[in-house]
Amino acid sequence: MLHPDTRLQALGDWLDARLPALFAARCWGDVPEGQLSPASSDASFRRYFRWEGGGRSLILMDAPPPQEDCRPFVKVAGLLAAGGVHVPEVLAADLDRGFLLLDDLGRQTYLDVIDESNADALFADAIEALLRFQCQPVAAPLPGYDEALLRRELQLFPEWYVERHLQAPFTGEQEAAWQRVCRLLIDSALAQPQVLVHRDYMPRNLMVSEPNPGVLDFQDAVLGPLSYDVTSLFKDAFLSWPEERVQGWLESYWEQARAHGLPVPEHFADFQRASDLMGAQRHLKVIGIFARICHRDGKPRYLEDVPRFFSYLRTVLGRRPELAELGALLDELESRT
Repeated sequence: MLHPDTRLQALGDWLDARLPALFAARCWGDVPEGQLSPASSDASFRRYFRWEGGGRSLILMDAPPPQEDCRPFVKVAGLLAAGGVHVPEVLAADLDRGFLLLDDLGRQTYLDVIDESNADALFADAIEALLRFQCQPVAAPLPGYDEALLRRELQLFPEWYVERHLQAPFTGEQEAAWQRVCRLLIDSALAQPQVLVHRDYMPRNLMVSEPNPGVLDFQDAVLGPLSYDVTSLFKDAFLSWPEERVQGWLESYWEQARAHGLPVPEHFADFQRASDLMGAQRHLKVIGIFARICHRDGKPRYLEDVPRFFSYLRTVLGRRPELAELGALLDELESRT
């Protein structure tokens, strides 16, 4: 027997009560008959629906408390918009119930359309938007990407991938090596200049839009390491690029960041090292998250992309001798599976 979707029913009722005022305020005329349909899937508890009627399209976010909180989304949307970044406008909100009504930035994400022929142009726009919000002064308090958060994220790898997925907990010697690796990655991240960090700045969360791109899924933004978002952009969860192209895009970002007055290192080699170590932290975290989504949330398809992140790690390990202990650790895990 199917259970009624009570939240979707409540969301629809909430929308119906707000559309007349919205249409009147925007001088859109009478409210037409409309239809709700799923707009996108999400690894979290959030759901998105598209309302369409009379040639207009709106997005509804359902973020059920207590698992989700709409307030950070609204707050960060304001910060990004103030910096000239194209983000959804919040048209109506019920923060206590977790309902938001947003304008629709389009149907195509970067992930839907990006390929070898258009990647340079799309990433050029993405870098421009990234520089806009990195240059934006952040007066409102935001969480910091501090040692505690960096360490919690890293711990997802041994907790969910090594122990839960592989069922091969670290030995005492491996645990000691792991802690030394964590110390190196955390120290590198904390040494970087701090800017507004999206935390998931990747093609799936960038919409092909005008102005391009439209930026989504920014509610977990923090103040954190300068290299984080640009590293995420090119080392995506769902598609990979030749390393030579990645290095070219990264160097282009570095040159533009210098021109914008952002405090990147004077030499690209130093920035690349910071990006490599930041990437290693993120890759380990994502492997742990994908294992958690599988084993805790019952969504095993995310594990299909775990090999991509091990490949990213191997690329970094090949040019970073300071990560030799991490390489040895991964070798040992492979031999035990």
